[in-house]
Parts: sequence; C-alpha cells; structure tokens
Amino acid sequence: MFLLGTQKINDAGHLEIGGCDTVELANEYGTPLFVMDEAHIRAQMRTMKAAFDAQNVDCHITYASKAFPCLAIARIAAQEGLWIDVASAGELLTALRADFPAARIIFHGNNKSVEELEMAVRSQIGRIIVDNFDELEMLDRIASEAGVRQQIMLRLTPRVDAHTHKLIQTGRIDTKFGFNIDGGSALRAVETALKKENLELLGVGCHIGSQILDAPFFTLAATIMVEFLAQVRDELGVEFEQLDLGGGLGVRYLPEQTPPSMEEYAATLVGTVREGLEKFGLMMPQIAVEPGRSLVGEAGTTLYRVGTIKRIPGVRTYVSVDGGLSDNPRPALYEARYFALNASHASEAQSDRVAIAGKHCETDVLIEEADLAAPTRGDIVAVYATGAYNYAMASNYNRFRRPAVVLASDGESDLIIERETLEDVLAHDLLPERLIQKDAATV
Repeated sequence: MFLLGTQKINDAGHLEIGGCDTVELANEYGTPLFVMDEAHIRAQMRTMKAAFDAQNVDCHITYASKAFPCLAIARIAAQEGLWIDVASAGELLTALRADFPAARIIFHGNNKSVEELEMAVRSQIGRIIVDNFDELEMLDRIASEAGVRQQIMLRLTPRVDAHTHKLIQTGRIDTKFGFNIDGGSALRAVETALKKENLELLGVGCHIGSQILDAPFFTLAATIMVEFLAQVRDELGVEFEQLDLGGGLGVRYLPEQTPPSMEEYAATLVGTVREGLEKFGLMMPQIAVEPGRSLVGEAGTTLYRVGTIKRIPGVRTYVSVDGGLSDNPRPALYEARYFALNASHASEAQSDRVAIAGKHCETDVLIEEADLAAPTRGDIVAVYATGAYNYAMASNYNRFRRPAVVLASDGESDLIIERETLEDVLAHDLLPERLIQKDAATV
C-alpha cells in the first residue's frame, strides 16, 4: 500500500490523514477538499534543516511559498525557523499577515513592478533577488528615495537543462529569468550592482527548475555557480558571502518514483560546492536553498466525490468527480501524473482500472489510468501529493468555486482556506450602465 506522511487505513477501512477520517472530512467540509498533513509538513521542514546541518554548513532553508501560499503554511514555516520567498505583492502580503519576520523574506520575480519593489523596501524585507538590469536601476532609485541601503542578490542563469517538463525548466540559456552567465551578462550585472550606492550586493543565486529527480543536475548547477564565484574574485576582486542554489527537489507522485532524499540532496550540493571552493581557493559562503514542492507536495491530498460513471465496453471506464481542471491544472499543463485510491474503501483491493475525469466542459482527465476499489456514486476518491502547485494554481474556470483547505493533525482538522461561494465568484463582475440602458431602449 502506497501511503505518504501520516496516511493510514483506519478500522472503518477508510483513508486517514493526520488522525482524521477522510470520508468524515469530506462530509463535514464538502468536496473537492484539500487536506494538508501538518505533521508531515513540519517533518519535511525539520528533515531539510537537519540534512544541511549535518553537512556543517551555514544554510538558510527558504520555503518557496509559490508552492502553496496561505497564512497557515507561512506561519508553520516561520515557527520552524525557515526563511520564505515570495514572487508577488500578494505572496508578500501573505507572509507579512502571517507575522513572518520581514528580515527572513526574499522577493523573486522577473518583472517586479515599481509598486512591488516599493512595498518590499517599505516592509524592510531581508533580500530582493534582482533579475535584470532595469530592476537594478528601479530598485536603486526606490531605495534612495526611501533612504535605505537595500540588500540584494542577483539571479543567474547557469545553462543547465534539467530533465523535467520543459515548462518548469528555468536554468536554460533560453529563459526569461535572470542574468545569463554565458555571454557575460551575469558579470556585467555584478559590476553594475557593486557601483550602486543604495544597494548592497550579498551574492548570487540560481534556480534550474522544478520536480527534478536526478541529483547530477544539482551537481552541475553548483559547479557552474562556484566557477562564476571564482571568475568574480579573479576579475573584480570580490568574494561573495552568500550563494543561493535554488530549489527543485522532486517528490513522489507515483509509487515508483524515487527522488533523491533530502540527505542526498544536501550532501550533493554542499559536497560539490566544497570541492569547487577548494579547487579555486575560495572561502565558504553562506548557502541558501529554496525548497517548495519537497516541503508541502506530498503533504497534500485532494478529496473528490464520485458522480457519473460511464463504462465503454472494451475501451475505458470514466469515473467523473466533482472537481478537476480548476483545482488541478497540472495534468493539462505538464502532463503530470498522480496516484489515487478509493478512500471510502481503502482497505479493499484497488483493482478496477479507470480514468478519473473532471466535470469541466473540457477534455478534463485528472488521471488516465487509476486503480480504484469498485467505485460507485458518492464514494470519496483521494488523489495524492497535491500539496504543491494545485491550490496555488486553482482557477474559477467554468465559474467553479475554489475548494476549501483543511489542516489535519492529531485527530483534529482546522479550516485554513474557506471554500468560495457563488457570490464570491461573481463579486467583481460589473454591468455597465449603457448595457442596462440598451435593454430599456429595446423594450
């Protein structure tokens, strides 16, 4: 049986998460429903910290909040001593409203607005990760007007083509992100930043992509970044005190997937950095990593209720559920694959091969081939590992309401995001007066 975190099969034969019966959760809160396993999230955060501590290196573990941005998860990350990265005014406000220490907030993004940069400077956040030359100029001006010297780092592109879906590769030369090391853009950015009176350049960083299952890609990125540190030292006479190696560590969406462990991940990165530093005679910088999916991905489970079942003899059986594309766009975007089981009959053999279909007016199939225990209308289907980039990417397509999210721990469940109402969905619609007048004129 494939189980993640605190998942287990209880005496009623139902799937249980955090000591909570998923069938009871579905009945209490409705479906679709995201269930976040609090103990699993905290365990992942602590394991990641311990993995780098074991390497005897000063390391900031920075939660990539884009994976799942909400008040409760941000507060947990703060309680566990992590840093947090944000990539928009909305994510920044979420961190601030969760009372996340501003000094441990970093701001990413390839096209930050003036308003976002002003908000970041005004909030006295710890780092702004500068992505381009325009941003360097804007931020220097904003910091000057605020009368502060803003700490920054530069995002570099290390020409690493990680073997993940092309839409979540971010370290190639052909990318919208960062200063390319090839061609000299990164070195010119360092020179420019060092001359800015209102900016304090602490170091450089990179991010090569997401859901990476092969450690050698992390090795390659770390090697290239250390080589760049040596180039900066040799040509500009500067040694940086910080090096951010990004995130991207994959998780188990399917039983057969085997991503590197956090211990392997830490040992790979730190070992590669140390080897390069010794080769070039560089001092050890403070390291930062930016895990997101690996902290919360496996901790999330989406519960759906089965509706229509369509059997096409000799072809396929479609089991339709009450969500789909609007709460999990990843299968459509990235051909992402998921594991599911019949949570109402979790103790039974999951032996009926079916397609789990969404209810949107679209070719909306969540899982092409899933094995469920004799699904019938009203059963609860649990889709695993939906804690990252699922609710965060949810939409109102077909005017669906975004689902609720509960946090489960020690037999208790707490609502951390309310389900939208139909009135919420229409809350910002407006009818121009001229359309109303046109109706009156045609009567």
